[in-house]
Amino acid sequence: MTKLTDLTIADALQGMAAKKFSAVELTEAHIAGAEKARGLNIFITETPDLARTQAKASDARRATGKVSELEGIPLAIKDLFCTKGVKTTAASKILGNFVPTYESTISQKLFDAGGVMIGKTNLDEFAMGSGGITSAFNPTINPWSGSDPANAVRKLVPGGSSSGSSAAIAARVAMGATGTDTGGSIRQPASVTGTVGIKPTYGRCSRWGVVAFASSLDQAGPMTRSVADAALMLKVMAGFDEKDSTSVDTPVPDYMAALGKNVKGMKIGLPREYRIDGINPETDALWQKGADMLRDAGAEVVEITLPHTKYALPVYYIIAPAEASSNLSRYDGVRFGLRVPGENLNDMYASTRFAGFGKEVRRRILIGAYVLSAGYYDAYYRKAQRVRRLIRNDFEEAFKQCDAILTPAAPSTAFAIGEKQDDPLQMYLEDVFTVTLNLAGLPGICVPVGLAKNGLPMGLQLIGRAFDEATLFTAASALEKAAGFTAKPPFTA
Repeated sequence: MTKLTDLTIADALQGMAAKKFSAVELTEAHIAGAEKARGLNIFITETPDLARTQAKASDARRATGKVSELEGIPLAIKDLFCTKGVKTTAASKILGNFVPTYESTISQKLFDAGGVMIGKTNLDEFAMGSGGITSAFNPTINPWSGSDPANAVRKLVPGGSSSGSSAAIAARVAMGATGTDTGGSIRQPASVTGTVGIKPTYGRCSRWGVVAFASSLDQAGPMTRSVADAALMLKVMAGFDEKDSTSVDTPVPDYMAALGKNVKGMKIGLPREYRIDGINPETDALWQKGADMLRDAGAEVVEITLPHTKYALPVYYIIAPAEASSNLSRYDGVRFGLRVPGENLNDMYASTRFAGFGKEVRRRILIGAYVLSAGYYDAYYRKAQRVRRLIRNDFEEAFKQCDAILTPAAPSTAFAIGEKQDDPLQMYLEDVFTVTLNLAGLPGICVPVGLAKNGLPMGLQLIGRAFDEATLFTAASALEKAAGFTAKPPFTA
């Protein structure tokens, strides 16, 4: 018999509908899994009591015939989403004891749909990182590291910034998880943990109640173990929110209806600029394999060009730190969060921020303040915004030739914790295939496709037109079916 923790969301919903098990039983299995997986450092805050309460309420609703889209499904919430009455830290000392008095729009939607919160997952501090290693609460360990998470010989990163969320799905301690994606923080961790992650179009999901990193780039999305589960979660998460000024008032399609459709006649673009110098041969081979899979399924594969791709990383690392320096200025020790006393107000500001922010966050604040400063604003920030427009124009031209674009999702498989920690440039290069979408505001989904020679998972990314996540789900479900990825990490709950 299949373990409850191995079920997909779709399977679990069917099982509860058939009365094979209850939401309480499903939740208890995942609570036990979370306890078993503590050596992976997936959660900053576990919420077993709340989960049990929510699961009992779910069973009660089901008994009366009131069943919502995610009724009784155990979920993990990235600790960037404010949760009423539950600590929300953004993995930073400066918010180490912050307990919101309100619920983020996304988490509220998931709970209203019957979701059960197992806990708040670890992440890179303020979502700044690609490995989960900048957290003030220690790194999350990739379940693919080994069978014993406490004593893995070579502890690997689960990607970032949504490190705990990706590890939670791979380790089977949650059926779905929320992530946020500012430059690849859903898709890159999905690739290195063998999971599915979708970054929706900018404005598709509300950012209200999500701790801000870079406001013109941040977007929430789901992380799951199947494309169908991602479609289920996104349908719940998406939609207009008048509390978010960047939310777009446009209908949300039935993403489930897009699954399993024939891709015959669909055009899949391969951008020549993504064959970067020094690309990992296995990554390149996997990319070609994915293109062949979609071609065999009936799609037409065409070569396209995205000429300004080479400027994406430098543009991103001007715009994102600039917006971060502005957003993080609110953490000053006056209104909420950590306060370190000083001899005067300026001393208190400086002491609080030095003690509260980690090294990577301080680095990005300094970069951002520099590019926004008098004399450099035009040379850096304004110019970066102009190039950003050119990058978006490239995609608009490319989509005149194709319906979706296939690329690698990450440059390589998971790397060891500490391997790139002292080289920020190497860490930033982890986002080389993903940042373009955030700059252009487009949707992208990562699908696990195979294992590398070292036995670690690798995924591919599909990119779609703005607000055309439905086409992405059609292509992604075809790629998922062709790949037949069923591998599990050495450690699962």
